[in-house]
Amino acid sequence: MSNITQLAEEWIEAKRVEQRAIANRRSIEDRLISTLAVPENLDGTTTAKPHGFTIKITGRIDRKVDADKLQELAREHGLTDHLSSLFRWKPEINMAVWKATAPDITGPLADAITAKPGRPSFSITEEQEK
Repeated sequence: MSNITQLAEEWIEAKRVEQRAIANRRSIEDRLISTLAVPENLDGTTTAKPHGFTIKITGRIDRKVDADKLQELAREHGLTDHLSSLFRWKPEINMAVWKATAPDITGPLADAITAKPGRPSFSITEEQEK
């Protein structure tokens, strides 16, 4: 068996163990939420201190902003001056358009962009024997 084959098998087994561990942990967390009667819409932290433990549960509410609608509503109600203090504006690069745009446009803007490689992701599957 080659070293790469051995590593692939070890990786697949590690993923199986990891998936079982994640499922088990989430099941325990669900039971804790139920037992401690944590509200589904918890936005903040709640703490329980059973004998010998401190259990902190932090709930978050995901909020998304429709920037176009927000700006429209702010203009309509004369509130545009408040947008910069109430909201953070985060530009995101559209790589497909960036790559298709002429260098005389993207070149001067390039210094405003920082890029660093992320961790590679893997997908390894076992081939079914025929």
